[in-house]
Amino acid sequence: MEKLLPFGLSLLLATSFFPQFPFLSHASSKNVYSRPSARRVIFTHHNGSKSEPQQVHISLAGRDHMRVTWITEDKHVDSRVEYGKQPGKYNAVATGEHTSYHYFFYSSGKIHHVKIGPLEAATTYYYRCGGYGPEFSFRTPPSAFPIEFAVVGDLGQTEWTKSTLEHVGSRDYDVFLLPGDLSYADSQQPLWDSFGRLVEPYASQRPWMVTEGNHEIEIFPIIYQEGFKAYNARWLMPYEESGSTSNLYYSFEVAGAHVIMLGSYTDFESDSDQYKWLVGDLGRIDRKKTPWVIVLLHAPWYNTNTAHQGEGESMRKAMEDLLYEARVDVVFAGHVHAYERFTRIYNNKADPCGPVYITIGDGGNREGLALTFKNPPSSLSLYREPSFGHGRLRILDEKRAHWSWQRNNDSDSVEADEVWLDSLGTSNACRGIVEGQEPSSSANDEL
Repeated sequence: MEKLLPFGLSLLLATSFFPQFPFLSHASSKNVYSRPSARRVIFTHHNGSKSEPQQVHISLAGRDHMRVTWITEDKHVDSRVEYGKQPGKYNAVATGEHTSYHYFFYSSGKIHHVKIGPLEAATTYYYRCGGYGPEFSFRTPPSAFPIEFAVVGDLGQTEWTKSTLEHVGSRDYDVFLLPGDLSYADSQQPLWDSFGRLVEPYASQRPWMVTEGNHEIEIFPIIYQEGFKAYNARWLMPYEESGSTSNLYYSFEVAGAHVIMLGSYTDFESDSDQYKWLVGDLGRIDRKKTPWVIVLLHAPWYNTNTAHQGEGESMRKAMEDLLYEARVDVVFAGHVHAYERFTRIYNNKADPCGPVYITIGDGGNREGLALTFKNPPSSLSLYREPSFGHGRLRILDEKRAHWSWQRNNDSDSVEADEVWLDSLGTSNACRGIVEGQEPSSSANDEL
């Protein structure tokens, strides 16, 4: 039987707890909305046998491949996936690896990771894990535009999380992006299992690509000094396929987009492995093949909310030049439990060749919303609102994409913010900067 730690001990082990704030909004008056408080945590149980797969999720794993991950309580189940294009008919099988871990008195189940493929693009596959239990299915992303990403940060496992996921699943999309803070287990390992079960209906059907947040660290002095033990064991991402040496940062390509997942809580200075990897990864991008470049990280580099002010500043100073010179189109962050969209920025000033910065840490965490924004508002911040919700980035072609933020109004999903984006990879004006030209910007537009 799964048991949670006593509340006092869970507070000791938890990485951080943040206060709530009174509401101040920069949103227009027509969008005035009664902000909900945090709701209770949902604990999702496994009702199948010990051999049946649970917490099934998939992730992209290099060109034309998918990684299937699941957990069984039975340690004798094979790490094997059968799959095919028709229900119940599996003409291919792949075997993989498995792992497990201990954390204080907790012992995980057998964690299976199986890489399958090559797979055809935009195709539905049916699969079975370990030879037991129900059949699952997923659809591979397209090989060309258009492609749509669902973007959700700071997800957790509350009633708001459940509502957000239902809204995400009510419309089709191709890939799910999560910029950190998944389960909010905070060292209570059964909550990792509960989270995996909660998201399984969605994560087993579309690839989930995640990076770590502060709630994944789970460091305990002397005993667990390295951190990320549960996260690395459960959410294996394609870091090796992208030339990274750490599961905490990696990249992947899908359709015409190159997506980079950075680690806010591992070394990022110029002499670090992550920095050197990023230099190499950005240098290998072919903007003719992948005209869109997207970056995700947890702690935002730009933020006008009073919560977590300056926590991403050292990383910004270390890496912002790299992203600017590579003409990154959009940078998504979480951590701040609110939504905020900035204009294109470089070095704290408006710059037409800098990335659009978007904070979307509003998936449904148990700590509630970060309700206070700084006043007077910055002209760089174009929309900000402390509500639960999710985002959608639909890239139509090599030049145009549409971004929208859907406010989670419990029973309804309301489009509260939207903007059309032009790819910097196809911008003649921004390519000219490399040749010594400077873009025009207002000297007054500063944070």
